[in-house]
Amino acid sequence: VFQWMAKAECHFINGTEKVRFLERSFYNRFEYARFDSDVGRYEGFTPFGERNAGRWNSDPGFLEQRKAAVDTYCRYNYRVSTPFLVERR
Repeated sequence: VFQWMAKAECHFINGTEKVRFLERSFYNRFEYARFDSDVGRYEGFTPFGERNAGRWNSDPGFLEQRKAAVDTYCRYNYRVSTPFLVERR
């Protein structure tokens, strides 16, 4: 059995002032590539991940879409989920 998984994470520091978007790619429970919005590009951790990261980094449209995920994915979902996650007491 082989397993492939991608995980998107948003890290919020001081509300939405400082937001970090991570997209992590896994194969058989081992992370092979990661996009970090603070770095602004993909990083590969295995030969397969380095090959994919090079391909993804060479496509400016794809890379710009990932950079925009801070606003379109993280900040958007922060506004939607804040009443349920932050303001509960």
